[in-house]
Amino acid sequence: MLELIASNMSIVWLVLMVLLLIVEALTAPLVCIWFALGALAALISALFGAAVWLQAVWFLAVSLLTLWLTRPLALKYLNNRKVATNADRVIGAEAVVTEEIDNIAGTGAVHVDGHEWSARSASGGRFAKGSVVKVERIEGVKLIVDSQL
Repeated sequence: MLELIASNMSIVWLVLMVLLLIVEALTAPLVCIWFALGALAALISALFGAAVWLQAVWFLAVSLLTLWLTRPLALKYLNNRKVATNADRVIGAEAVVTEEIDNIAGTGAVHVDGHEWSARSASGGRFAKGSVVKVERIEGVKLIVDSQL
């Protein structure tokens, strides 16, 4: 039985490599490309007639080495998920209060740069509808505003 497995290990490594590459293709981040490279190394050693234990060593060694060498670089360049929304361009802009801003009641809205935003007061003060305020910062989906003074 062991001899049968040893003679077919090249098929096992080939199937494993193909499965790992399929999983890699179906997932967005790099997940198992390193193990596919390890399976390739094991496949090559199997084709040269290496013992099964040596094939497993090649698989583990190449997988772990490529993982250790490339994962930090891959994370640095592929996981840069900061998405610019241009929402920060409203910071410092003038906004017109369209709904009275009252932090205690949790109400308030402003119109700025062609869009309607929920708003709260930076100083805790109230601003009447029609007032002109200055956008101080953005917290979540709300603009934090203060008077023009």
